[in-house]
Amino acid sequence: MTRIKIDHLLADKNTVVVPSLLPLTYPAPAAAPTTYVPFRAPGWLLLFGLLFAFSGCATNDGVQTLRLAHTLDPTHPVHAGLVRMGEALDSISGGKMQIKIYSSGQLGSEKQCLELLQLGSLAMTKVSAAVMENFTPAYGVLSLPYLFTDRENSFRVLDGEVGQEILSQGAEVRLRGLTFFDSGTRCFYTKDGPVRTPADLVGKKVRVMNSATAVNMVKTLGGSPTPISYGELYTALQQGVVDAAENNLPSYYTSRHYEVTPFYSYDEHTSIPDVIIIGTATWDALDDQGRTWLREAAAVGTDYQRSIWRAAELEAVATLEKEGVTFTKVDGAAFREAVKPMYVTARKHPVLGPLLDRIQAQQSE
Repeated sequence: MTRIKIDHLLADKNTVVVPSLLPLTYPAPAAAPTTYVPFRAPGWLLLFGLLFAFSGCATNDGVQTLRLAHTLDPTHPVHAGLVRMGEALDSISGGKMQIKIYSSGQLGSEKQCLELLQLGSLAMTKVSAAVMENFTPAYGVLSLPYLFTDRENSFRVLDGEVGQEILSQGAEVRLRGLTFFDSGTRCFYTKDGPVRTPADLVGKKVRVMNSATAVNMVKTLGGSPTPISYGELYTALQQGVVDAAENNLPSYYTSRHYEVTPFYSYDEHTSIPDVIIIGTATWDALDDQGRTWLREAAAVGTDYQRSIWRAAELEAVATLEKEGVTFTKVDGAAFREAVKPMYVTARKHPVLGPLLDRIQAQQSE
């Protein structure tokens, strides 16, 4: 295990243990369709909701437990951040409110977990902001390639007025955002050689998230975008359904995708954050004290998750190099030039245009 100091987080300067990112596999959730229709849940979901109800329950001793589900492996740094959030909530509330985490897609894909939140059958989930753009258009601005100048500026935007505004807009579709977790930068990885320029993507079938912006990005770069659920991606790569994919380093590692796509190219095209979402059915049922506890715990979990992300990336690289992965540093100039038309289109959008202007203005201050 890697040990680091989190001085700004722990007043007593205790040593925090960063979970080792052991490459494990997990059950594949069902594939998500290419379009979302909020509030029209399929029959299986309604039945599941009835069987699983309720999202948060109080026991005889007065402890309220909020159920949180996500699709990542328990060794992933995002899961570690959620665990830290749960520990903080237990401490802040004096044991009166707790979080129970279901990892590895136990309760379904990201889309399915969001639908459970809308039904009120699940309290919280972790999803990519790219998935949220199917429910709330404002999230789409965060999927634009090369949006942020650096990591620190991305946090400044996400934690500031723009980020909080985007989080709040999800309440219109029963999905209130709590906080943004770090998800690093996304890069392409392939089966038959590195991606050095956009020309290397021409003719390749590239797996993308179920996001219109992600689809448009790969099309703009010359590839053939193919939305496939994360849990089915390993098999799709192995069987040649797709030739390439894109994700951050810890996800590439813990999913074992490197076994079938051993070329990882540092083009760093997007910095799409993860989002912790709470259903409005759960949020509205909390009193002011409960909401305060949850906000404070989310802030602690966010600080911790962001602080261990870089360590997780370094550990992933060290192990992947031993596994024979070829890492290629890419000159991003050609990629930045290729995606300029996406910004022209975004500025014409009534929601994305003003947000984009505010984000770029904030980063130039």
